[in-house]
Amino acid sequence: MSFLLGAARQVGYVVKDIEKVMAQWARLGVGPWFYKEDVGTTEFRYYGKDATPPSLSIALANSGDLQLELIQQRDDAPSLYRDTLAQAGEVAQHVAYWTLDRYDEHVATLLGLGYVEGHGGRMGTRGRFSYFVHPELPSAMIELSELTGGKGEHFERIRAASVGWDGHDPVRRLTATGAPR
Repeated sequence: MSFLLGAARQVGYVVKDIEKVMAQWARLGVGPWFYKEDVGTTEFRYYGKDATPPSLSIALANSGDLQLELIQQRDDAPSLYRDTLAQAGEVAQHVAYWTLDRYDEHVATLLGLGYVEGHGGRMGTRGRFSYFVHPELPSAMIELSELTGGKGEHFERIRAASVGWDGHDPVRRLTATGAPR
């Protein structure tokens, strides 16, 4: 556990074929996956400048208390997802820390330690997110995710669904509003 940011809560992977990767993880007993084909990012910054939000598909599942996130970018908009795929291929891209009420404090801590915000934004009314990189340790990308606007409750539903999951219904497709189809 980080005494500055709390417990690491998520590992995010950038992938080229999210359907294939969800199936792979499900065969390993990780799931169910909550899949949103178009996450609908509404605000986006890339290295401090307002930017066109990338078109993203995201899938979330838990293995115990650790959430796994799969991210497939479906366009060429500037983002750290695109950058990571170009530089390293399909890899574990980031570790995420979650907060309900200390987002701005955690941002200030990371900036004070020499990190820069590579990209950040918001998806609808849900809490903010920011990805931070450090020039001396580029492989240690950190995401901060604010659990407001229903995001925390959504993450808890995903964790609860994984408890005792028996492999049935491995992919739960979500509508644009986040409700199951």
